[in-house]
Amino acid sequence: MREHTLEIVSPAKWGEGLVSVAEGEPIVVDVRLESVHEGILATGEAETEYRGVCGRCLRDIVEPLEVEFQELFAYPGEEATDFEVQDDHVDLETPVRDAIVLSLPFQPVCEPDCPGLDPVTGERLTKSTGSEPAAPIDPRWAALQDFTQDHDDDAPRPVPGS
Repeated sequence: MREHTLEIVSPAKWGEGLVSVAEGEPIVVDVRLESVHEGILATGEAETEYRGVCGRCLRDIVEPLEVEFQELFAYPGEEATDFEVQDDHVDLETPVRDAIVLSLPFQPVCEPDCPGLDPVTGERLTKSTGSEPAAPIDPRWAALQDFTQDHDDDAPRPVPGS
């Protein structure tokens, strides 16, 4: 068994959504390589940062990312495998890239309760109101607003039998 800490840079942009790991972004990989009967078992963690925009308010975000990975690199043989040991070496780029890209958030947010953008003005809302904004009233139905429960307490009531 051997343990290594590698500091590498992303060779290309990893990710295609609202956030990604930029080309040249530093990645710290802690890996343990174990010899097993079938090949070499690589188990490790990778740490880096992803950058992009919030899915609600479009503010720039930079967040740390930590992922775990484990992959078996088989010795060359007759059986086809996804990863093979080549000249007593293993190439960790694909397992590390796959683990990082699959852990990137699909709908990233700058903060858990980000209120997003105002649908009318397009400006960033400063705080969440906790309820949905009222939809504008269709002018064709405006006359019926006098009959809603909100206005019943204030509206004059007809006296029955008069």
